[in-house]
Amino acid sequence: MSTDKTSKTFRILSIDGGGFRGVYSAHLLSCIETKLNINLLDTFDLIAGTSTGSIIAAGIACGIPISKILQLYKEHGRKIFCKRVHARLPLISGLFASKYKNSYLKKVLRETFEDRRLGDLSKHLIIPSTDIGNGCVHVFKSKYDGSFVRDAEVLVSEAVLASSSAPTFFNPYKANEYLLVDGGLWANNPALVAAIDAKKRLRVDMDNIKILSVGTGTVKQYYPQRVKLLTRLAGWGFMTRWRREKFINTLLYLQSAAASNMLGLLLRDDQILRLNFESDVEMAMDDASLFDDLTSRADRDFTHSAHKIKEFLSAA
Repeated sequence: MSTDKTSKTFRILSIDGGGFRGVYSAHLLSCIETKLNINLLDTFDLIAGTSTGSIIAAGIACGIPISKILQLYKEHGRKIFCKRVHARLPLISGLFASKYKNSYLKKVLRETFEDRRLGDLSKHLIIPSTDIGNGCVHVFKSKYDGSFVRDAEVLVSEAVLASSSAPTFFNPYKANEYLLVDGGLWANNPALVAAIDAKKRLRVDMDNIKILSVGTGTVKQYYPQRVKLLTRLAGWGFMTRWRREKFINTLLYLQSAAASNMLGLLLRDDQILRLNFESDVEMAMDDASLFDDLTSRADRDFTHSAHKIKEFLSAA
């Protein structure tokens, strides 16, 4: 690795977390590759993905066709999010045990990424996760810096599984000595993490960074001050006024928005292109029936932004 700062444009692809809503990101990126004839693997210097975004990011970094990653969601989504027996009871689901087993997801990821290890990848790859055993962040990286000694032998499938293990949805995953969960707890939008690593590890001047940041849809959640008497009496419990799904969506939205806002302060407007959508209805992260709706949204957004995307990626 060179220690000299480069003046060449350094392109980063960042993909948010969001469960099954990763279908939106995968289809949009598939449109970019097939309809604009842009090879994602060759175009981007660094790829970062959190949770469901890590599946897509790792797929691209491994040279797996994006169409195959999209098909993964379509073929296996319902089985990945197949509720355990206890989870079919609404008052128990996620309170005393995770809603889903991770065994099927682990199987699908292993079949997809086979025996590839992070140290095998030539592409710069970042996969955020969370180390709950030590109470700190845990970022998987391919070996693009000589000082990296921890992750080279980690299977890509294991890094992705750890990053995708959302609390209350899946159990934590133990990778080597670390007990890990979803990176979305602190880096649902990994664009800021990627930009900082490009500057720190790869010595890229911030003025030369360009980031294509792809979201998984924003479901804005509000907690009104004025509520019915029974709701007030119920209090702010996890299953009452906070509501688990609503609370998790709020955390993910705020984290993604914060990362985007901070990047906006660090970079020029022409250095960032954010592709995302807002929904006025709830879109659960584990609802596999949303496949057609998400691909339709992605297709529409691509059509409306195709010229802007092509111009952004082709500009020096």
